[in-house]
Amino acid sequence: MRPIILLLFAFRCFAQPDPWAGLHFLEGTWEARTSGTPGVKASGLYTFQLELNGHIMARHSSSDPDCKGPAEFNCAHGDLLYLYSEPGAGLKAIYFDNEGHTIHYGVSTPAPGQAVFLSEAAASGPRFRLTYELKGTVMSGTFQLRMPGASAWQSYLEWVGEKRGKR
Repeated sequence: MRPIILLLFAFRCFAQPDPWAGLHFLEGTWEARTSGTPGVKASGLYTFQLELNGHIMARHSSSDPDCKGPAEFNCAHGDLLYLYSEPGAGLKAIYFDNEGHTIHYGVSTPAPGQAVFLSEAAASGPRFRLTYELKGTVMSGTFQLRMPGASAWQSYLEWVGEKRGKR
């Protein structure tokens, strides 16, 4: 009996905390409808799920073919976001899209039901901030940018939606 108790104690001492604990609220498939984005009427779906035996969290998205927006708005947008835990550096994410953009983010969870992705600072380009916030059953999201030398963030895209299958 004693070896089993010691083994359980040792396992508890060396068990790693769940790196996704503050982000589990994101998991599932969510509807997204633009809100507060002038001239853009778009909707789509995005899914957050753990992959690779729980070592990464991935977001896959798809857009509605009935999207309407100004010429500079990409209605056929597609992207991938991969979140991972980097020892000693916390949660990180990397974003890729069909326009050739790649963004590296640091990830924080400043409050329950909130996740903030903040891009690394670059001397020659904008910084990006992606925020998710769950209030009740509604998830809201904001993608913002801040140009070098500017102090204010500018919203590029805002959306709201509910989880699929939870109505």
